[in-house]
Parts: sequence; C-alpha cells; structure tokens
Amino acid sequence: MVEIVKPALEYLPSYKAALERGWSSDNVRLMDATREQLAAIEQDPLAFLASLDDPEAKGDPITLPDGTLVPRLPGFRRWIWDGEASGSIGFRWQNGTAELPSHVLGHIGYAVVPWKRRRGYATQALRLMLDEARAVGLPYVEITAKPGNPASHKVILANGGRLVERFFEDAAYGGVESLRFRIEL
Repeated sequence: MVEIVKPALEYLPSYKAALERGWSSDNVRLMDATREQLAAIEQDPLAFLASLDDPEAKGDPITLPDGTLVPRLPGFRRWIWDGEASGSIGFRWQNGTAELPSHVLGHIGYAVVPWKRRRGYATQALRLMLDEARAVGLPYVEITAKPGNPASHKVILANGGRLVERFFEDAAYGGVESLRFRIEL
C-alpha cells in the first residue's frame, strides 16, 4: 500500500538512498537538486527535513533554473512511501487565491523513483495530496506537464483533471510548450 508521509528522520535513510541511486525529486533541476539535497542532508538532517515543510513561506527565496531569485510560496513536501522511499510530491499555493505567479508551474508536482513507476503510485499520491489542497481551501489545483509526458497526463486525468490550456512556460524555464490541467476540488 502506498501512502504519503511527512518527511521525518525515520524515513530519511531510505530517501537518501533513493537520491544516491541517481533519482531526483525535482523534475526541472534534476541532478543539481539531488546534489543539493544530499549536501543538505549531510550538513544538517533536521534542518533539511524542516525545509520541506514551510506552510508560512518563511524559507529562503527560490532559485529558478535561469538563476532568478523569487519569493517562496507557502508549501510543503510529502514523501511517497510503500515501506521505503518511492518518490516525492509537493504542494504550494498563495494565500487567499488559487492563482499562481507565472514562474510557478502548478500547485502540485510529483516524481516517482524510476524503479517503482507504472504501479499507480503517482496516481494515489496525487489523490491523497488533493485532500491537503482541500484543507487549505483552494477551489481547484493546477498541474502542468509536458506534451510528451503521457504517463503524467494519465495520472492527472485519473484524478479528475481536465486539460485547460497549452501554453509556453515562463522564460526562466526556457519558454517551452507545456500543458496546464485543472482539478476542481
């Protein structure tokens, strides 16, 4: 059975092992993010865990792929767990609105470790994260995916998502074409 768990010391060795196998929880920054996470875990495991849960946006600004610094949004990360680390799912929002700044590619982002893909883990994790989004009071969430990523499209559609637009991502992400899906809560 798959669940989403709040990152904690008891899960950290398994999460770290997944990173060491070459997996990245960040679908944009990939191995740069993996190296940063491994260094942060090594330096201060408790601070690393605390950084993953920031519903008041008190953390440092976010560095976009082009190096631009932007304010952090409220958000948190959960780990996809089936007895060991199987992936990561994050949720971010702006207080008082469902709208997101143009540099934010969606309310929810997820990544499953390659050796556990095609088992429905992302579909279940997204379903569970939608409960968290409802608790924040959002009327809907938006999730983006590249046109060439049918696995992600399937995950979103299985959770009630519908395609709302094709668009070009913010220049900080290279301005490439993407798809925006919306899931009504």
